[in-house]
Amino acid sequence: MKPSQHMSLAVLLMLSTLTAKADLPALTNNFTQPETGEAYPGGKSTSTRPADKRAYSHPSTNMKPERKLDFTLGKAMFKRLWASAPTTTQAADGLGPLFNARSCLQCHQGNGRGKPQAQAGKTDPSFFLQLSISGPANTQKTTHTPPPEPTYGHQLQPFAVRGLPAEGQVRITYESIRVPLADNEVITLRKPRYEITQLNYGPLHPDTLTSPRIAPQLIGLGLLGAIHPKDLESLADPGDNDQNGISGRINHVWSEQHDALKPGRFGWKASTASINEQTQKAFFFDIGLSTPLFKSGAGECTPTQAACQSLPNGNSPQYEDLEAHSDITNWTALYTRNLAVPQRRNFNDARVLSGKQLFYQSGCTACHQPKFITRDDPVDPEHARQLIWPYTDLLLHDMGEDLADHRPVAGASGREWRTAPLWGIGLSKTVNGNNNFLHDGRARTLLEAILWHGGEAADSRKKIVNMTRTQRADLILFIESL
Repeated sequence: MKPSQHMSLAVLLMLSTLTAKADLPALTNNFTQPETGEAYPGGKSTSTRPADKRAYSHPSTNMKPERKLDFTLGKAMFKRLWASAPTTTQAADGLGPLFNARSCLQCHQGNGRGKPQAQAGKTDPSFFLQLSISGPANTQKTTHTPPPEPTYGHQLQPFAVRGLPAEGQVRITYESIRVPLADNEVITLRKPRYEITQLNYGPLHPDTLTSPRIAPQLIGLGLLGAIHPKDLESLADPGDNDQNGISGRINHVWSEQHDALKPGRFGWKASTASINEQTQKAFFFDIGLSTPLFKSGAGECTPTQAACQSLPNGNSPQYEDLEAHSDITNWTALYTRNLAVPQRRNFNDARVLSGKQLFYQSGCTACHQPKFITRDDPVDPEHARQLIWPYTDLLLHDMGEDLADHRPVAGASGREWRTAPLWGIGLSKTVNGNNNFLHDGRARTLLEAILWHGGEAADSRKKIVNMTRTQRADLILFIESL
């Protein structure tokens, strides 16, 4: 049954009276029952399909049939395995020459999050090590890319086409850290250490900065893009004027698509303004394909990698002299924008409601903003004027030294991260078999992820540490229900 058939008249009337620049919906103070519309975190676009391994793979429920054809085409591009040039068809060649994965799906299994583990000495395709050097960005404009490492570029490429050495591998080891909690509970965290091995193009620059990443889950991205900038501005408090210890900031980044500064919304540090740009960055930096915004057929090959630069590429006159031409990037972007958020589970359970109250009382909503009303004129009609529940403010927050990567990106410092959306997070293991949380996947449970929070979240973390074991379990049940 479609979400619209369940929604009350009260929700529909509320949506009909709100403008594109509506004030943020007020936070509740009643935890005895669910809120109106809470069961459908993506509004009318919410998926009501079974909560199984395909839970992140369904289109917006309110998508019209004619647009589902483009969604299906985007899905095909997302799954396509690219080959090295030249091939006989010229339709699927251009891989690399250096790359992290051969397809989008290799990074986002089931459209879910990646994992940091290395397999048999090889870096997992869903894990990335971003690189840069300290110093000002390589343009006078604020940009999403800091200066690249001169030899290895913007990220380490652990794979290469036949006959070309890969750039290197990443070895991950962990230090165990015991954290005592109230009520005689002890949690063991794992602190990662990264070692770059098998470098095939010489040493790294002495001022190299690195930052590990796992691929994030992809649901609800179009809805996040449909949040009005005015709402983000109303949540931002860079000077902590209300003196609550939370000072979220918008990461204003340079949009190549719009040739202007725009609020960053996507990526672990909110370093990209739109899904179209994020899609093209992934094609170029992760798979090595030229796109309308990144036209080099050599992909991430740097000028010092002469053999890489000299290999054939897949740029073809019949496809805009590109490898991933505009139809491919547009279809793929539409697909990723319209991966529906699953409906809530157990949202009216007494322990889940208790956990919700604890979530609010602990101050988690200061960053994990529960709900928004999307704008009238988003990129996709499916996302217009929806009451959504992403549990993020899309802002940058100082998360403390334990999570710091010390690598600035655009306006984000080395201690700042974008608030991660929480919707659908309880289905992560169901979808792709892993519960790896935070930007580098170090946390193996939601409680571990919470215990890594510091900086602006230190007070909330302290409150959770001091809860009883039962209270912490209820809190986790609530987050898993999202």
